[in-house]
Amino acid sequence: MEQRHLGALTTSALGLGCMGLSQGYGPADDERSIQVIRRALELGVRMVDTAMSYGQGHNERLIARAIAGRRDEVVLATKFGIVRGPDGVRVDARPERVRADCEASLARLGTDVIDLYYLHRADPRVPIGATVAAMAELVQEGKVRHLGVSEVTADQLEQAAAVHPIAAVQLEWSLLWRRPEADVVPAARRHGVGVVPYSPLGRGLLTGSLTEADIRLSDFRRADPRFQGDNLAANRRQVAALRRFADRREISTGRLALAWLLAQGPDVVPIPGTRSPERLADNARAAEIHLGPADLRELDELLRDGDWAGDRRSFAVPVTARRAGE
Repeated sequence: MEQRHLGALTTSALGLGCMGLSQGYGPADDERSIQVIRRALELGVRMVDTAMSYGQGHNERLIARAIAGRRDEVVLATKFGIVRGPDGVRVDARPERVRADCEASLARLGTDVIDLYYLHRADPRVPIGATVAAMAELVQEGKVRHLGVSEVTADQLEQAAAVHPIAAVQLEWSLLWRRPEADVVPAARRHGVGVVPYSPLGRGLLTGSLTEADIRLSDFRRADPRFQGDNLAANRRQVAALRRFADRREISTGRLALAWLLAQGPDVVPIPGTRSPERLADNARAAEIHLGPADLRELDELLRDGDWAGDRRSFAVPVTARRAGE
């Protein structure tokens, strides 16, 4: 698979988002999940993305099992700052807890170094620069190789990059949600920060195969306005247009949606998640598709951004609403 650069970090053009292997999309099946992770490595996918909050540590332990004996094949990315416990979910990225969170992740992952360590969410009680300064100490100590931030504003990204080089900013970005193109993506490029889109398939909507049962069974979709009522109907009309374009190219709609993101720049590394080995193989083939300027213009005309409907729902993100006129 093509290699790309997130700041000074080299990885595959596509990564694997692992959250859904532990939470959000129905009961976990560890043995099947391990097969998916190992199959991703066979397909050339190198970045494996997790977080301490995914399944309250379950996801990191799962990945440790899947990559046992193959650590040198993996660009291992994890995150801290979202804490799940008996009292619910909260953001806690105080500098004094950064080292302990990192060491706990290292233990669960069964490794002595994390390739890309993200601040999962900025803590509103703490200047982001203070948190990043504590993260930078982990780089100096050799526990972490590169730093990232997730779901920050353009201003927060600027503040983080002023303290320490930031390899990647992770954010929701897809044909369904293009809001980052207005501010965060340009800010990232000013600072040489790579962009890692999560939910690049619009939480499954852009595959064209999402069912009402899929929505009901997923906490993330069920609570998201984009998957409800008139919004869902409007968005399915957009997906139908995407399917017509994909059919002409004899590719799946999901592969086309990923190829569109890959065509946004060589500093973009989407991390689609899936529980299906078959879907995983289809996703990986998106890296083989070239969309030229004419293709991108046609898609912009066919799938006008303002015709997608509904704001988004996600925990502690700074931007959930579409811009006026979108």
